[in-house]
Amino acid sequence: MIYGKAATLCGRCGSDFMSFWTDKNVFITGADGFIGSWLAQKLIEEKANVITIVRDLKKDSNLRVMGIQDKVTIVEGDIADYSKVERAVNQFSADTCFHLAAQTMVSFAAQSPLPTFESNIKGTWTILEACRNSKSMERIVVASSDKAYGSQAKLPYEENAHLQGLFPYDASKACADILSRAYHNTYGMPVAVTRNANTYGGGHLNFTTLIPDAIRSTLQGKQFVIRSDGTYRRDYMYVKDAISAYLTLAENLHRKDVKGEAFNFGTGNPTSVLEVFDKISRLTGNKMKPKVLGTAKNEIKDQYLSIEKARKVLRWQPGYTLDQGLNETVDWYRNYLINKTLSKNFLGGGYK
Repeated sequence: MIYGKAATLCGRCGSDFMSFWTDKNVFITGADGFIGSWLAQKLIEEKANVITIVRDLKKDSNLRVMGIQDKVTIVEGDIADYSKVERAVNQFSADTCFHLAAQTMVSFAAQSPLPTFESNIKGTWTILEACRNSKSMERIVVASSDKAYGSQAKLPYEENAHLQGLFPYDASKACADILSRAYHNTYGMPVAVTRNANTYGGGHLNFTTLIPDAIRSTLQGKQFVIRSDGTYRRDYMYVKDAISAYLTLAENLHRKDVKGEAFNFGTGNPTSVLEVFDKISRLTGNKMKPKVLGTAKNEIKDQYLSIEKARKVLRWQPGYTLDQGLNETVDWYRNYLINKTLSKNFLGGGYK
């Protein structure tokens, strides 16, 4: 299984190999979600002890979907509840924290901003404070987003650009980003921030987002609905490359030139919505043209990242092209849908 071309993940062979992560106690927030479950699965493979905090363990939790629920220590609680987070970190002597939990639905954030701010901002300072008061914590990676940049005149976005996300979700990620780096600057904590491109892959069960919805629609022979005009460009990173990025960053958090820094991770190759759909259509064999509404509002036209800093400082680079990643992703959903009776998870559709 390929996880990008990060030097820290290459050249592993032999039964006596000991991973960097062997026997480490890793606290992952959001392990029951899409990216978090992939990260948890990889760390379990690397012989780490994975702990997570979950408010409500749902039937369609990604821990169940990925088949790892019984291999993860689950603490019941909310990331905005300091006492529960402190217990999760201290009781299990966590030495590493990956903070991925967030309210990620942009449309929901716009309609109901307070739950988004509670989760994404208060949740972040709660995690950081618990880590600050921990005697065992050695490295903390916080997931920000390319959305934290807001609309920028200069493309691709570079890490030294001012964060100016001005919609509720974007602003919440910008706040979490700044808070994380503030904890390093003030307390010297070993914190770094990821600003990832749009991440896709098997197990992403939010069917209001482009790639899962387009794959589901085309596999089911339905017409896909695009709410924008289809020309908006984004950078799309395969989930295995995202996991490589998280692990590579964490493994380098002992370095002075990494602590307190933010890093963009993506492919550096922006692609339009229509181009992504065309690739998925070819892979699924569904030649039906999408319905383009052109009615999307409050959307940034073009948004993509420079990954030169990650290449130079971390020696990280993506291992998957969009075509390669989509090929594996379509296969995952095809198998998933074949083995699952259509239910409420597959209602609705369209992409903003």
